[in-house]
Amino acid sequence: MRDILVPLAIDLAMPPLGSRLTKAEGRSMGTSWSAQMVVPPDVDVDLAALLQRELDGVVEQMSHWDQDSLLARYNRAPAGSWHALPPEFFEVIDFALRVHEDSAGAYDPAAGLLVNLWGFGPTGRYSQAGFAAPGPDAVAAALAQRNHATPQLDREGRRLLQPGGAVLDLSSIAKGYGVDRLGLCLERLGVRHYLVEVGGELRGAGVKPGGEPWWVEIEGVPDAGYNPTQAIVALHGLAVATSGDYRSYFHHGPRRISHTLDPRSGHPIANHVASTTVVASTCMAADALSTALTVMGVDEGLAFADARGIAARYLVRRDGALRESTSAAWRELLQ
Repeated sequence: MRDILVPLAIDLAMPPLGSRLTKAEGRSMGTSWSAQMVVPPDVDVDLAALLQRELDGVVEQMSHWDQDSLLARYNRAPAGSWHALPPEFFEVIDFALRVHEDSAGAYDPAAGLLVNLWGFGPTGRYSQAGFAAPGPDAVAAALAQRNHATPQLDREGRRLLQPGGAVLDLSSIAKGYGVDRLGLCLERLGVRHYLVEVGGELRGAGVKPGGEPWWVEIEGVPDAGYNPTQAIVALHGLAVATSGDYRSYFHHGPRRISHTLDPRSGHPIANHVASTTVVASTCMAADALSTALTVMGVDEGLAFADARGIAARYLVRRDGALRESTSAAWRELLQ
């Protein structure tokens, strides 16, 4: 039997009479994006162009692939330099650093040096000729530099200190934030019924033209021999993001080296977590928290989620199959 997740709060407002279902799509952040929108009759703008512009703005600030981005310039900046932050970048790094502190380092937006070392950064990729997995000395050196180079956020002044050698990587939160920006852009224009998505991370509001919610199937694990029946969720004022070990990885001997790294040890996760899905009010939160919980593993992660009311689901590889574990907040959404 398929599980169904429904938000605890429902807005019964329907789209205005004469609204039309419109779709848009494009490319950003190395993946695709799409939007389904119930557009009121008085909204007459190029929605696709405006949505693309929102995502382009996120890339200009937070991409670790674009060497002209604000993030890349910060990573190259000299020690002791302060960097004024635009509102978007400040919102993301502020939330990311709070999750870093709350998770006791299981989540780290300044783990870019480790990401690059393990071949998951913009250069020296694991898929390129000549790549070799780092040895213990290289990992220890990267950890020592990270521990020495801690970014400091001046929240009142909205600026960020480059202590020297800090390497930000916001890839575990920027995509989710981009999804939120799509939704907020539509809401500013008066479009309050929509489903937006970037690379499989989604946010929904309102309902379809016929009054049905935006039903979305929770992502499974495509390379698993057995998948539990996937739940579906009504994205009505909710967002969903999944972190999985199947998205970017390589094999090192018998081990699967996942792109999800444990910033505390400096090594890829080895806790058998195949995927972690989080349902939250914003996609930024769902994106960052799904990564943090993946790093923590099932026992630590569920305790963390239950203490904070986070709706989370784990799929763990055990004996050739996937075992599902869920938090209390996830089960509260079940109908």
